[in-house]
Amino acid sequence: MFEAVEELVAEHADLEKKLADPSVHADQANARKLNKRYAELTPIVATFRSWKQTGDDIETAREFAADDPDFAAEVKVLEKQREELTEKLRLLLIPRDPSDDKDVILEIKAGAGGDESALFAGDLLRMYLRYAERVGWKTEIIDATESELGGYKDVQVAVKTRGQTEPGQGVWARLKYEGGVHRVQRVPATESQGRIHTSAAGVLVTPEAEEVDVEINPNDLRIDVYRSSGPGGQSVNTTDSAVRITHIPTGVVASCQNEKSQLQNKEQALRILRSRLLAMAQEEAEREAADARRSQVRTVDRSEKIRTYNFPENRISDHRVGFKAYNLDQVLDGDLDAVIQACVDADSAAKLAAA
Repeated sequence: MFEAVEELVAEHADLEKKLADPSVHADQANARKLNKRYAELTPIVATFRSWKQTGDDIETAREFAADDPDFAAEVKVLEKQREELTEKLRLLLIPRDPSDDKDVILEIKAGAGGDESALFAGDLLRMYLRYAERVGWKTEIIDATESELGGYKDVQVAVKTRGQTEPGQGVWARLKYEGGVHRVQRVPATESQGRIHTSAAGVLVTPEAEEVDVEINPNDLRIDVYRSSGPGGQSVNTTDSAVRITHIPTGVVASCQNEKSQLQNKEQALRILRSRLLAMAQEEAEREAADARRSQVRTVDRSEKIRTYNFPENRISDHRVGFKAYNLDQVLDGDLDAVIQACVDADSAAKLAAA
C-alpha cells in the first residue's frame, strides 16, 4: 500500500549517514537543510516501521488463533492499531507547505469602523501575543501606528519559534490560516444607545524571508527618509529617522518609524519588504501551478470575512470551515488552538480527498 515510502526510508538512512560526517557541518547552511529534511522524514519512517511491524504481528497472531481461540481477541486489537497507523501514515504523506517551518511577520490593519476598528485591531494584537506566549514563541513589534483612543491603525509583529519545532507546529504552519478580514460585532465604548456595531480589521500573515530566500538588488530600491509621527518622545518628530523603501520593479512598499535611528528603521523595513516579496513570489507560483495543490489550499484560503467575533453571544465563528464556539473571551485571551486546528483539519481533509 505504501510502496513509495521505501524510497523515503532509504533517503532517511542516507541523510543519517551524511549528518554523522563532521565535514558536512562545515557548511552550516547545507547542514541546516539536511537536518530539516531529516526531521521531516523521521516521523514518516518511524510510523512506517510500526505499520509494517504491526502487519507482521497480525499474521503471527492469526496463525496462533487457528490453534488457540484466545488469540482471536489479540488479532482484533492489532487490526485496530494497524488501521490507526494507516491513517496516521496517510496524513504524514500529505504534501507539506515548504514554508511551514518559517517564522512570520503578522500585520494587523484597522478597517471599516473608524476608532472601533482600531480598538479591535488592538484586541487582535493582544490575542496573537497571548497565543504566542502560550505556545512558547517569541514576538517583536516591528512597527506600529497607534490610534487616539488606544487601539492601532496598523501594527506589524515578528513571531518566531524558540529552536526546533515538530513538523506542522511551526509559526507559519499554524498562523497562515489567520490572514483575511476579521469582523467584530459588539457595542462600542463610544456608543451611548447600546446599539451593536459591526466593524472589521484586516490581518496579513507572511512567512519571514531570510536573505537566501529573496535576492534584492540594491539598485532596485528607492529609499525615502522622513520625519517620524507619533505620540512623542526622544527622536520622534525631531529627526528624519523614519524610512520608506520602495521596490521599484514590483511597486511593493515597506516602511518603519518606530526605532530611534534611521539605520535601525531601514533594517526593519527591509525585513518587511523581503517577506512581502517572498509572499508575492509564492502567490505567483501558486497561480501559475496547474496542479492539485493549488485547489487544495483554497479550502481555507484568505477570503474576506474569514471570522466573526460576536461579543453579545460570546461566540466566535470561522466561516471557511464552519467552526463555531461560545468561548470568545478565552479565544481573545490567546486560546486559539481549537480555531486554528479546525482550519488545519479541513485543509488536510481536502488534500487527502484530492490525493
